[in-house]
Amino acid sequence: MGLIFQEFRFLPALNVLDNVALAAQVLGASKKQSRVKAHQLLKELGLKDRYDAKPFMLSGGEQQRVAIARALINEPALLIADEPTGNIDDDLADDIMQLFVKIRDRGATVVIATHQRALIQRYGARVIKLERGFITDASSNNVSMPEYTW
Repeated sequence: MGLIFQEFRFLPALNVLDNVALAAQVLGASKKQSRVKAHQLLKELGLKDRYDAKPFMLSGGEQQRVAIARALINEPALLIADEPTGNIDDDLADDIMQLFVKIRDRGATVVIATHQRALIQRYGARVIKLERGFITDASSNNVSMPEYTW
């Protein structure tokens, strides 16, 4: 499982590369293996010139992409993102959503918590609306929905 936190939760003393690599090291990858994989992910996300930067030196969009790289480093089957487009401009939000679609298309389940319903509806196959802990709407785009009884 990979998690993308709303407030990013970076370790401020570590640079971008080490913040991402640490997530693999925690699960047993060697420092060298984790750094190679982190380097590759960050490059794919357009951050090849930011490896040595500290998190506070990054823009909001760059921080978001570092958080995504960290969540993906262990190739999770489930990716959970809390407000991943809440602090970025509309163009970057579209880029991030397109990335989530690619992750989904590779076989991972992507769960996104957001207040930006229109953005999700443009990309998602299924939207579940919660209000005060209850499902109030479960719409889909050509996806059958099971019936839930609470």
